[in-house]
Amino acid sequence: MIASVAPGVPVADISHLVPSYDIERGARLLESAIPYYPAGSVHLGVVDPGVGTPRRGIALRSERGDVCIGPDNGLLIWGVERLGGVSEAVELTSDSHRLRPTSQTFHGRDIFSPAAAHVAVGTPLTALGPTLDPATLVRLPRPEPEVTAGGRIRARVGVVNVYGTCQLDLAESDWNRSGLGRPSSVMVQVGGWTWVVPYVRTFGEASQGDPLLFTDSSGKVSLAVNRGSAAKRFGLEAGAWVGLRPAEGSPPG
Repeated sequence: MIASVAPGVPVADISHLVPSYDIERGARLLESAIPYYPAGSVHLGVVDPGVGTPRRGIALRSERGDVCIGPDNGLLIWGVERLGGVSEAVELTSDSHRLRPTSQTFHGRDIFSPAAAHVAVGTPLTALGPTLDPATLVRLPRPEPEVTAGGRIRARVGVVNVYGTCQLDLAESDWNRSGLGRPSSVMVQVGGWTWVVPYVRTFGEASQGDPLLFTDSSGKVSLAVNRGSAAKRFGLEAGAWVGLRPAEGSPPG
């Protein structure tokens, strides 16, 4: 459909490996990838278990100038906010910019792809449908890390990747603002178990098979095992909570 409307427009595939129906995982993937595309790119996202229901199809322009197109179910908003927030929002209602007849179960093909292609060749967002108030857009909940007295942090596992590395909803900047510094070792608590884990720059600074904490390429604190799976080692999955505190006697790294 993109090639039919906009022949020759380059298409870069981020991923087709989002777990079925996992809107949050898709939102995180878009959020992590979107800053590295050229400013003004059109981003098409389809993780849409509510296809055919009254949920809206939307196009959002970011302050950087990119446009994100997809369902109004929380999939797009984190990525747009990574680019400065929403500067323009419309609902996709135009009959002239979709496939007819329109399937009730394949809006990725019939609504979102044609809309993205039209925008890529210069169609203004206002031609796609009526303006929306950004405050009405669906948002996904994302628990903030908890910092308590005594230098303790609780953070949720946001993503477990194919290697079993567990990315926490904890930015290194959040860690630094907590006043905890950057210790060389951290007490990691999962359930009733506690491990001392080094806080290092990269995987190779831990021995093969050993756990480590590091700041990943998205600026998030992550728990990994060098050439192994932290998810298996610690029994973690997305949504689990992890406790962190500097190990006693651990000097700043």
